[in-house]
Amino acid sequence: MSHIFEALRKSEQKENGDLLSPEAFLYTLENTPDLASVASENAELQPESRLVVWDNPRALAADRYRLLRMNLEKLRGGRKLRTLLLTSPSPQDGKSTVTLNLATILADRGKHKVLIIEADLRCPSLSRRLGLRRWEGLSGCLEHGLDPISGVRLIQPMEFYLLPAGKRVANPTELLQSERLTHLVQSMSNRFDWILIDSPPTSPIADTLALKLRADACLLVVRSGKTPREAVEEAIRQFGPGFVVGVVLNALESLDSEYSEYYSKYYGDAGTENPKVAGKPSK
Repeated sequence: MSHIFEALRKSEQKENGDLLSPEAFLYTLENTPDLASVASENAELQPESRLVVWDNPRALAADRYRLLRMNLEKLRGGRKLRTLLLTSPSPQDGKSTVTLNLATILADRGKHKVLIIEADLRCPSLSRRLGLRRWEGLSGCLEHGLDPISGVRLIQPMEFYLLPAGKRVANPTELLQSERLTHLVQSMSNRFDWILIDSPPTSPIADTLALKLRADACLLVVRSGKTPREAVEEAIRQFGPGFVVGVVLNALESLDSEYSEYYSKYYGDAGTENPKVAGKPSK
């Protein structure tokens, strides 16, 4: 198969530069191997990784992620919900922190197949936060028609899968708006129980709205005491009614004191970053 694909790639490069035709790209997706061929990578977690559900699963913050998982499972029972877009109104709101923790809790030590697609092609951070070396990822799949499974790794010991952003590109918006991304996400959805798209913040809005077309719903991550209310309202307005299924309030330093005290009696000290899941935003 690799010889056929290589011949197709060279042929298309002669006609279209580095870009494969839609037909050749679809051929690649339809003939990709299954997950049994995916290699593993061992994460080297540091404190700045903030993977609380793994490092401190009895923390109050980890319990909040379990609550988020439960709420998503409930939503899934009433609507199509497999591909979830995670974004934030501003940089540094904690979007990638939430993505990593949510992927870990959804994977549940390998019981479910969960894929993170790192679609922040402008400022990717997941490989660095997981202590991973860089390899060809989403940008190579979209720009050069690489086999997407070849860019996926099973991340140990958390046991979720990752398709990283890959190499920096000069045209991230054009790649995210291409039909190739639609085909790639559709192909991956047949292999995974959950797909989490780690999106850029809603500014630049063009990148995020392009990713909206490939997702079933959105979780909006906001940072307590930092994200302006107006930015949250504008992000929800841009996505439209019904697409944002929840808001995750990140880095909440103080929770209800009685609940926190009751919880700590049984489970020890609470974590430092406590995401609190809000209900579905009003339309």
